[in-house]
Amino acid sequence: MKNIMNLKEGESLEAVTLNPVTRLDLIKYAGASGDFNPIHTIDDEAEKAGLPGIIAHGMWTMGNLAKLFTPYYEAGFIQDYKIRFAGMVFLNDVITLKAIAQDPGEDCLNFKVAAVNQDGKEVIKGKVKFKKY
Repeated sequence: MKNIMNLKEGESLEAVTLNPVTRLDLIKYAGASGDFNPIHTIDDEAEKAGLPGIIAHGMWTMGNLAKLFTPYYEAGFIQDYKIRFAGMVFLNDVITLKAIAQDPGEDCLNFKVAAVNQDGKEVIKGKVKFKKY
């Protein structure tokens, strides 16, 4: 595995593809987070809200995106994490997590990050500042 701080501008972390989103994933996340909004777990409630089906919690997707940096926590930490929700994640979606290095510094490295669904649509996009210890 590469030292994260040696990445050059434009180089990527290894992409991570999640298993297809399941209802159980979202039920477990609801319990862990305390977000029991039924649009995330009950089909009828999602449809009543005008959605085509249940959607994943935005924070579930955001939390998964941070997994890209897990292998590097011995070298540093996420100092800043800014994202924008750009689309919805539905049951059975396959999400790929990506990070591209930008603006390398002496003690930190910025990344352009995204979570992309199986159709190539960004559902989350943003920036991460990774600071070395």
